[in-house]
Amino acid sequence: MTDEQSIQQQLGKLAALREAIAQVIVGQAGVVEQLLIGLLAGGHCLLEGVPGLGKTLLVRSLGEALALDFCRVQFTPDLMPSDIVGTEILEEDHGTGKRYFKFQQGPVFTNLLLADELNRTPPKTQSALLEAMQERTISYAGTTHRLPQPFFVLATQNPLEQAGTYPLPEAQLDRFLLHVRVDYPDEAEERAILAQTTGSASARIEPVMTGEEVIALQALTRNVHVGDDLLAWITRLVRASRPQASTIAEVRDWVRWGAGPRAGQSLVLASKARALIHGRLAATREDVRALAAPVLRHRLLLSFAAEAEQRSSDDVVAALLRALPAPN
Repeated sequence: MTDEQSIQQQLGKLAALREAIAQVIVGQAGVVEQLLIGLLAGGHCLLEGVPGLGKTLLVRSLGEALALDFCRVQFTPDLMPSDIVGTEILEEDHGTGKRYFKFQQGPVFTNLLLADELNRTPPKTQSALLEAMQERTISYAGTTHRLPQPFFVLATQNPLEQAGTYPLPEAQLDRFLLHVRVDYPDEAEERAILAQTTGSASARIEPVMTGEEVIALQALTRNVHVGDDLLAWITRLVRASRPQASTIAEVRDWVRWGAGPRAGQSLVLASKARALIHGRLAATREDVRALAAPVLRHRLLLSFAAEAEQRSSDDVVAALLRALPAPN
């Protein structure tokens, strides 16, 4: 086991990472925390918010604060899978004159991939990320190429202007550990944003954490304790989201398909990561409550009745938490 001094050192790095991001990003503490949870849990995050809320800047700031390779891809309707994963090119050996095919790596071969406006590209190109997100590999022409470690996909999507967009399929959504909602800042934060971004000075972020330190923190996250009662509660929450077997009226009325086992895995790992960020080596009920919506909201397929009543997946999660209280 890791000794206490080493643990405190690693937690200090997390605090330094938050401070580095705060030099550029005003407010959005909850969003930053959820991104760090994704980082520690080794999962991908989907950020959703209207234009102008700093989603791209936030991800770029995280990339600058980590001494990792960072790549941004703007997803457009004409983007092809080979634009993401790479392609083979014909090269010639100048010594022998022989020609051969060489695999040219695409932008997915990085540590931190910003998939900007992921829902702007067709499903064929969206699915190019599936293997990368799940297996951390790319298969091309019968050869499997391993991606650099650590590897994260942080994708953004705009909830407005849905004309000409392609909603992410359920299989793609399920690969995201968290669905992070980015809301408008409050008045004080917005005033600070105006003051910070309209002057001549610009903040510069220095790297505060290396890839090896990120991998060590991920290993430490896995060692965070989750009690049997908490595991049982998480299992009940996920299973109760499935209308076929649920006793909760809201779930039966509002949900067509509930969350699968990957939701339970994600909720356990995310709760462990949140506990570590808050300086604890054991997850609590508060960790589960705080992360139930980000973990489940994109894994619930709502019914027509829910749409007619203008109910959201967050309403379903709230009903789940009310009907299945946390263990004492």
